[in-house]
Amino acid sequence: MNPAAQSIINRVLVGTLLLSLGAVLGVYIGIQRDPVWVPLFNGENLEGWTVRASEADSGKDFWRVANGEIICDSTSNKAERAVWLEHALVIDDFELRLKFKTYSGLQGNSGIQIRSRWEEGSGGKMHGPQIDIHPPAPWRTGLIYDETIGENRWISPSLPDLKIDENQGPSRWVFHFTGDPQPWNELIIRCEGTKITTLVNRMEISDFDGAGVLDNPNHQKYGVGMLGNIALQLHANHELKIHFKDILVRKL
Repeated sequence: MNPAAQSIINRVLVGTLLLSLGAVLGVYIGIQRDPVWVPLFNGENLEGWTVRASEADSGKDFWRVANGEIICDSTSNKAERAVWLEHALVIDDFELRLKFKTYSGLQGNSGIQIRSRWEEGSGGKMHGPQIDIHPPAPWRTGLIYDETIGENRWISPSLPDLKIDENQGPSRWVFHFTGDPQPWNELIIRCEGTKITTLVNRMEISDFDGAGVLDNPNHQKYGVGMLGNIALQLHANHELKIHFKDILVRKL
């Protein structure tokens, strides 16, 4: 075989080898970049979850499982202080997806704590950011409130305290109630570094860069903001009934 022909064959063989190696590496990288979705709720019981409540509310049956759903119900017995259903997973960067449905006639508030931590003592306190769920004013759902001591304010939008008006909320939003043709709402929460993005029914509500907030000394003091637990909230002294299902998380 002449040298020119041999050179062409060698180039073809090397190219084929590189393409094959690239395909293998591409599959491997794809697996690494697309982690498996992990269910936080098994649809049968509250395994992995812990109720966090003050002594005044301990033993009260606010949380239960039925029909593959987590149901929080305080319509017959309000909580004296906020009560939380906290998952054991501690995580920093993640995407969380869940579905929830509520009732239009009730005035109760709920929310999803992220990168948060429960502190025992003095009745107990949950620190960290909360993605709001507020059926009485649905436009608030997907905005971010900070439960951390020393913060206790809206951080998306950035406001000085807990007061907020509808004109400070999103310009567009969609919310469903039980009895609607589609009663379930989908909530997506994405946390990556200091950024938190929320979508309610596929509409972006918050696109928050918390640099200088989530990592400030106050959040570092309580070990929250950048790392922590996920928890579901029942607001103090509110009549609430809310259902959760399909709670999935993946690491980013």
